[in-house]
Amino acid sequence: MPRVRNTQSGSPARAAGPAGTPGRGRGAPAAGPSRAGQARTPKKRRFRPGTRALMEIRKYQKSTKLLLRKLPFSRVVREICQEVGGTDLRWQAYAIMALQEAAEAFLVGLLEDANLCALHAKRVTLMPRDIQLARRIRGPEKGFAAT
Repeated sequence: MPRVRNTQSGSPARAAGPAGTPGRGRGAPAAGPSRAGQARTPKKRRFRPGTRALMEIRKYQKSTKLLLRKLPFSRVVREICQEVGGTDLRWQAYAIMALQEAAEAFLVGLLEDANLCALHAKRVTLMPRDIQLARRIRGPEKGFAAT
């Protein structure tokens, strides 16, 4: 296809195709609605792999709110209490909130230690054996050992 010089900008451009669009003749389909009057929506931003995870880590490290939802945690606590005790006990809201704070602090600390175990093994992926090793190193008091 011969090149045609654009007289306004001075840069080479392709000859117009059969549909009146520049290129090799692959114009828009003849049938279909016209998009001339519609506003364009911007494309959703795509982040590189790992960037979103780092953003979430920074977000949750800055915040002080609870990570687990209150109602599902409360249901789990009541279910475990009913299985162990046999009777349906009543819980104060502050008691469940204190239990949730302690449980989240324990889990965050355990996952931090397990992450260190994974890094020591020259991995960035956390595996169940990292959590098991962290619990074993912590000992029976801090590792919440099952007897």
